[in-house]
Amino acid sequence: MEREKAAPGGRAAGYRALVVDDEVPLAEVIAGYLEREQFETIVAANGLDAISVARELDPDVVILDLGLPGIDGLEVCRQIRTFSDAYVVMLTARDTEIDTVLGLTVGADDYVTKPFSPRELVARIRAMLRRPRVLHTAGAAAERNVTPPRQFGPLSIDVAAREVRIDGEPILLTRTEFDILEALSGHPGIVLSRRQLIEIVRDGPWVGNEHLVDVHIGHLRRKLGDDAAQPRYIRTVRGVGYRMGTGSGAD
Repeated sequence: MEREKAAPGGRAAGYRALVVDDEVPLAEVIAGYLEREQFETIVAANGLDAISVARELDPDVVILDLGLPGIDGLEVCRQIRTFSDAYVVMLTARDTEIDTVLGLTVGADDYVTKPFSPRELVARIRAMLRRPRVLHTAGAAAERNVTPPRQFGPLSIDVAAREVRIDGEPILLTRTEFDILEALSGHPGIVLSRRQLIEIVRDGPWVGNEHLVDVHIGHLRRKLGDDAAQPRYIRTVRGVGYRMGTGSGAD
């Protein structure tokens, strides 16, 4: 770990960011922009430190360079995903579809191609963080306004607790995967376009590749055991977007 800096008064804004990049000057610039937004920031220059810090300090968001020496960003993201639900934003100098897909496959929520505007990066992080974090404590669960889980046959979606189960067994989703599933399940039988899904999940206008939604849908289907050819839960409407099944879940 290279350094740790907190916003004045401690974790006043309630958000902690881990910036991971072996280009230390760039990491310091990103951290500086985040600190101006009252984030507590931690900077790491390699994958091993990043994993250790993420496990110890439980960041809300991880800004993670893909091209780290030693353990690369893909492996760091894969390992962080085994114990953390933090948002992960990948930084990559390569603007290729395969890099994007690989990053999303291991659990990244978003990606930014170098060179980029730190202001834009912070704005995108702010938009992600407007989505609620998972509630872990019994006290928090007791205080929330409980609504019944959404049921699609054996699939149960508890929006308040941000939990998904099939036949009672928990299914581990990334935040973006859950948010897409929440959007679809909240409008059963209604087709949502890729852009609509992105703007619901990102809480505002989106400039980028809309087909990133397809990657997240593919992950969702795999985790839910949903066959795209004979879907039980998520149906593709060609040329338009996606919709959830109705009734028991079978369309």
